[in-house]
Amino acid sequence: MESSSSCSSMVADLPQESFLQRTLERLSSTQSLELTAEEAVPVAVVALQRYLSEPTDGQHHEQQLDSYSYDVTITDGVWRAKCVLHPSMNQLVHRNTLRTGTDISVRQCSFVYNERRLGHGYICIERIGCSAETSSVLSRINNINSLPILVKHGMERNVVLQSDVPLQVSRKHYLSLWNNDDPEGDMWTTGYASPDPVLDVSKVTLLSTLESSFRVSWKPLPLLVKIIHKSRLRYYGKFGLRIDYPYQAYFEVADQSGTMSLVLWNELCPEFYQRMNVGAVLYLQNYTLKQSYSNRSRPQMDHHRMKSFTSLEICLNPRNPAAVITVVSQKSVLPQWGLPEVSYQFTIRSELEKLSNGSACDVIGLVTFVGRVERVKSKVNKAPEKYWTYRWVHAVDGTSDRPFILELFSSSQPEIFNQICPMTYLVSTQMRVCQVEGSLPYLTSSCETEIFITGYHKGQPYVSDPRVKSFIQWTKTLKDNTVLQKTAIGGHYCYPPPLQIFAQSATDTSGQVPLVAASDLKRELESLQYREHKKLAIQGQITAVRYTKNPKTTEEGREVSNEPEHGASDTHNDPSAAQPATEDCPISSSSGESQANTRKRRPLFSKATPSSLNHASTPAKRRLDYKNSKENEEQEDEESDSAYEEVQYEQQECQDSPALSWESSSWSKQREQISGHLHQGGLHPDSLSHRFTLDEKSALLQWSNLQPTRWTSQTAARDALPRVPCPGHYQLTILGINKQIAVDAAFLPVVRSDDPRAVGLSQDPHNNSMLSCLSSGFLCPLSSTARDRQLTLRESEEILATAQELEDTHVVCVLDLCQLGGDKVEVLINKVYRVTDVTLA
Repeated sequence: MESSSSCSSMVADLPQESFLQRTLERLSSTQSLELTAEEAVPVAVVALQRYLSEPTDGQHHEQQLDSYSYDVTITDGVWRAKCVLHPSMNQLVHRNTLRTGTDISVRQCSFVYNERRLGHGYICIERIGCSAETSSVLSRINNINSLPILVKHGMERNVVLQSDVPLQVSRKHYLSLWNNDDPEGDMWTTGYASPDPVLDVSKVTLLSTLESSFRVSWKPLPLLVKIIHKSRLRYYGKFGLRIDYPYQAYFEVADQSGTMSLVLWNELCPEFYQRMNVGAVLYLQNYTLKQSYSNRSRPQMDHHRMKSFTSLEICLNPRNPAAVITVVSQKSVLPQWGLPEVSYQFTIRSELEKLSNGSACDVIGLVTFVGRVERVKSKVNKAPEKYWTYRWVHAVDGTSDRPFILELFSSSQPEIFNQICPMTYLVSTQMRVCQVEGSLPYLTSSCETEIFITGYHKGQPYVSDPRVKSFIQWTKTLKDNTVLQKTAIGGHYCYPPPLQIFAQSATDTSGQVPLVAASDLKRELESLQYREHKKLAIQGQITAVRYTKNPKTTEEGREVSNEPEHGASDTHNDPSAAQPATEDCPISSSSGESQANTRKRRPLFSKATPSSLNHASTPAKRRLDYKNSKENEEQEDEESDSAYEEVQYEQQECQDSPALSWESSSWSKQREQISGHLHQGGLHPDSLSHRFTLDEKSALLQWSNLQPTRWTSQTAARDALPRVPCPGHYQLTILGINKQIAVDAAFLPVVRSDDPRAVGLSQDPHNNSMLSCLSSGFLCPLSSTARDRQLTLRESEEILATAQELEDTHVVCVLDLCQLGGDKVEVLINKVYRVTDVTLA
């Protein structure tokens, strides 16, 4: 990267006119600059970086509007400019509307000086327009890192602009864009330092002697220990905390006398966390001891058969005193040191049902399904808010016809977590068993879970484990093409299925799906952040059902407002939705011009209007007569029947099918009286899983992972992802129990036994009525022959013919909500209960 001074000297040599350069020059003579549409040429977003905010002057910590701030790096193809995003624009990042790899137009910006520091300032972006899905600017750039950084004249020594630290200099480092667990940025050291110094191991002490030495005036002798467990990172930053690097990580270490916990603190985490791996040997000096923190999770270590010293913790601090840590290279470790071997407790799939709930185990398997990465908000409602990232994985080991079902949370290993894909060998340690009533057990991560995939197994201590070797031998009997036929990636997936009986308890809410008022769904949908998943239940009546074959799509090339939205456009009902718009993102809603130029959008939560679910081109009796006549014809010629269905499927694959719908007799009157109708949500292309192929691996990984912090040429691979066949599904309208609010949701029944959603699903036979399909989640029986089998028109007609049983039926509907980015919100029906299946406790 060019230095600041050389960047300034290059201005005259650049042959192209630079929008960013011209804008910075104009900002020199004005505090705030508002650009016209003609002036605001597209610039590309190449980086979005997050860090903890500082409380606003005059505000208390609990009144802080947003916990995090964002730096955004943009380019016009000539220069790069690192800018601060005004806090009013943060929601565009929260919904992944403002994201890397796309073009934006800067409508308003200002230059902000640091009043407490000479020669420091930055551009603050206050209003933008968000344009097309793909960037026209980036397509013209060969090497983004070769472009110079734009620096204001007189501030060439402002190294913050060119380094991997936040522009608001009170913060020293960036956080991962979507969670607080993953290491992010250049400060995290991964390589080893210089060769090992000469170690004096003649005076080391044992862990067993530390307990007797605690609280005694003594100079700690060196420790020589091996790491046998490693936790994920914990970021404990909060407003007002005067610690530059508020990180903590736990390790379990062992010597010949037993095991003890070790804690790595603060700025030692960036320096050592990624070097202190399981199996590594540490030589420790200047450590301290403290009473063990009892309220934390611990790995289960009974299988190590060593004494555990749990009353104390070894603390490695950056100062007072400054700990001295030496990570001993493997070639320097001597047998006479007597350090124990790392032990594992691998469980095979055929044994999983025998394990008790909550017990720990290690697993190895061949991945067959990987779900998209999703986020869930931490239940601790204190600022700063925290999100966990996780994904569902299926893996087989040859000992059972059922896979391991794994709920993998981020384990501070983003380079591995983001590369999990079918056909890879996955090792996951310290998983916790979750036994589920009426379904298969699954395994979920613990704080001490580590994951490894193909390409990361070399040198790991588990490679010599007998069960690992047995698994490798089994995989040699497999054929790649056979396994590939059984793989899938991405799409909607949720486990475990809801219980057969919906239970609500006023005293015990653990594991309970929250039952919310229909009027609260508006707030729930609007509060969702990018890829955030929630499961909620509402009670009411199903008043309309429509069969369709076209998942929702959203328009491209639209500019997005950061004003508090009353709703999102409904592309099915708004005839203007397909037209490009010019919609600004003002710094505040007081901008009269921006409001005047904003396209009117259909509210997410609107006054009652006729739902698209209820418009049928054929009366119900006529549709059923058509079905009966067709069935008579089909009985006369089975070959014609087969050809007819095939042609019909091809013709309808990505188009709306002939309008097949049902509505209750009272719905036409009720919808005129309700106060609001939630039209947002439903089935989207991102709701559907893809079959995995090695040729499309890069594109599929980009699609199923979260939006990257930085744009690279590889991230553009997602554009090449092929569309999957549009499956038949149902769109339903649910009227709240008080008949004031209605909500639309999609129902995609499981129709194939090889659908990842079929694993663990209770498949008790039912009669394929509309209500029984909604209650069970699948079409009975599941097909086991056709890999791409979808719900056919004939089946959908037969199911809809039974929808009359929904008339005036009081139900509880479990809904899966997920924000897929921008205006795309997935609202899927997970399960429907009759009130007779509801119990109170």
